[in-house]
Amino acid sequence: MKVTVERAQLLKSLGHVHRVVERRNTIPILGNVLIRAESGKLSLKATDLDLEVTETLAAEVSGGGGSTTVPAHMFYDIVRKLPDGSQIILEGDGDRSVMAIRAGRSRFTLQTLPESDFPDLAAGEMTHSFKLSAADMKRMIDRTQFAISTEETRYYLNGIYLHNAGSGKTATLRAVATDGHRLAQIDLALPKGAAGMAGVIVPRKTVGEVQRLIEDTEAEIGIELSTGKIRFSLGNVVLTSKLIDGTFPDYGRVIPQNNDKELVVDKKDFEAAVDRVSTISSERGRAVKLALSGGKLTLSVTNPDSGSATEELEVEYAADALDIGFNSRYLLDIAAQIEGEVAVLKLADPGSPTLIQDKESKGALYVLMPMRV
Repeated sequence: MKVTVERAQLLKSLGHVHRVVERRNTIPILGNVLIRAESGKLSLKATDLDLEVTETLAAEVSGGGGSTTVPAHMFYDIVRKLPDGSQIILEGDGDRSVMAIRAGRSRFTLQTLPESDFPDLAAGEMTHSFKLSAADMKRMIDRTQFAISTEETRYYLNGIYLHNAGSGKTATLRAVATDGHRLAQIDLALPKGAAGMAGVIVPRKTVGEVQRLIEDTEAEIGIELSTGKIRFSLGNVVLTSKLIDGTFPDYGRVIPQNNDKELVVDKKDFEAAVDRVSTISSERGRAVKLALSGGKLTLSVTNPDSGSATEELEVEYAADALDIGFNSRYLLDIAAQIEGEVAVLKLADPGSPTLIQDKESKGALYVLMPMRV
């Protein structure tokens, strides 16, 4: 096997695939990237047994092609450190289990493991397939990713729940994420081919990788589903992932329907004020108190160890006076998702969840559980 490839191309492709490889592996082959050369193209593949990424790039292949596997992170670091604009020659020596890497006056040899040891994440038959614009996919992930739970014991919350919602003309493709303290939900028009798909939970790591792969928001992403897997195709990259095998809770029950106290606030002013007063809050407490009465919002934080802070904002609020507390970090996370200039908070009482939306709505909503203050 002898392959000549441009450094910039190889580096970009390796950048996409090597991220999947865990730094510490008890199974040596999982630390490697599979390199396969055939007429005019080179494909790179990496997996952690739950997620697999393959990317194909143009290359000059002589000697009939071939395949091997080399340590992923080391290969990436070598290519990264080679001079910009160089042509890289990869040469496999089947007899000696090594692969040579040459560029200019640099020469490296890496130990290889046979391709036959490399696992294949066979996806089985895909039952549904549809396309989404990269911009919609990015927006869907951006608006929900922050609320994914990191608590491993509630593994069914460690991803985004993707499913059909509504019916007839109002049918949507909906993404929901929650960690029990906050919930994020966004609806997109139902793409052709997604009708009738089963609800699936896409793991957190997969969501992060898909988000990183979106470099051109004008592109289109192909999505295919089977009972246990999901596949995303974006240009020359194909990402296949296992789905979380669990049941997502009935999230509809926690979305408040009758919150009658409405607070309308400038998003930027609110975000900046929460950020300022929370400087005082302790790492453990993080509580910020919102005191509402007739057109005025007073934000306050009291930390027995360091001091206190208050700030007043003029807002639209005509309901009864209300004092309610929130985790300032969670409040800032949600405020960052509001796309327009005005946020609407629908409140009930100090112990009930609050509904937060963009005044323009735009298909997204957020729910935040209060804290005692």
